[in-house]
Amino acid sequence: MSDKPHGFDTRQIHAGTMPDPATGARQVPIYQTTAYQFRDADHAAALFNLQEVGYIYSRLTNPTVGALQARVAELEGGAGAVCCSSGHAAQIMSLFPLMMPGCNIVASTRLYGGTLTQFTQTFKRFGWSATLVDFDDLDAVRDAIDGNTRAIFCETIANPGGYITDLPEIAKIADNAGIPLIVDNTTATPYLCNPIEHGATLVVHSLTKYMTGNGTVTGGAVVDSGKFDWSASDKFPSLSQPEPAYHGLNFHEVFGPAAFTFHGIAIGLRDLGMTMNPQGAHYTLMGIETLSLRMQKHVANAQKVAEWLEVDPRIAEVTYPGLKSSPYHDRIAKVVPKGPGALFTIRLKGGYEACTKTVSEMKLFSHVANLGDARSLVIHPASTTHRQLSEAEQIKAGAAPDILRLSIGIEDADDIIADLNQALV
Repeated sequence: MSDKPHGFDTRQIHAGTMPDPATGARQVPIYQTTAYQFRDADHAAALFNLQEVGYIYSRLTNPTVGALQARVAELEGGAGAVCCSSGHAAQIMSLFPLMMPGCNIVASTRLYGGTLTQFTQTFKRFGWSATLVDFDDLDAVRDAIDGNTRAIFCETIANPGGYITDLPEIAKIADNAGIPLIVDNTTATPYLCNPIEHGATLVVHSLTKYMTGNGTVTGGAVVDSGKFDWSASDKFPSLSQPEPAYHGLNFHEVFGPAAFTFHGIAIGLRDLGMTMNPQGAHYTLMGIETLSLRMQKHVANAQKVAEWLEVDPRIAEVTYPGLKSSPYHDRIAKVVPKGPGALFTIRLKGGYEACTKTVSEMKLFSHVANLGDARSLVIHPASTTHRQLSEAEQIKAGAAPDILRLSIGIEDADDIIADLNQALV
């Protein structure tokens, strides 16, 4: 058998899974159990001491969830992954080992509205803070970093505007500062972009979106590149210094490239309890099997729809990077060579009222607070996902009052265009 690495289409089906050893079942079984029988007292002690890898309790580990973790890590090119209950949970999980009261992160202004609220409001309750910067201004990103900064955070393709982040340049800034770069790859998926190849330390996902692709379950993932030296400074004591809860175990010293992943399970899931349920993991595993096929269709449809919208007299602006008029068009080849996704915004000349009327008239598009479904989806961010922000903050986030966010599905592109044509005012 050839030792040549399998292609993406093969790995999205086979990575992390084998036929069930007990029954021969080819699809990953749903292990609907809370706990697991220990062989004996010594076996139990070894598991709890992290001296042996195995299953203890499904808040920590579960075979179905474990298969999903292995597949996501494989597709992202990571050393390991931890799956959890949602994309928002994944963001907390990614930062939990890095942060202490008084610490901060530098984050892009172009983020999902719920993420901005989490970073600017909820973080305060932990004693954390976030400095929001326009990531197109590299000097501003550098200047925002101080002695208490523990990470840089951005999205590959920003929600809602579809803006492409220059990941290699941001990664250089993170490297020079000795801090990890965390990239939310939800809207790109590992099919369109592998942030680790561009220098990311950690990759987070809302598996709810394109990875599952069918709008059935919520889920999140944190993928560790395994390449960051957590012991290079004293900034990350949770990973580089003795852990009191495990008799002084030093995660980085003992687990090396797998330190962050082990910490995420042994500490993060143990204490935060942001557990993914096995049925949700099963749905996501099935969704990932067709990820490349769906993303190809998503991108092709988005390109056709965006080109139609750009010349429509009712539209003031289309932000899709696939358009030659986009200031982010040149980043496609560098960051997302297989295509710039299927999420973008349109600015309506009729303003806020035209946006709400258009949403009400749509028939094929679903008006929901989600993206990345097989169905085409629409939302008015200023009155929903970004409603909690001021108008100035909405504009900075690419979610001004006259903006609609479109998530283009995999229906027939002509039907998508027809629905837009009859709904736009």
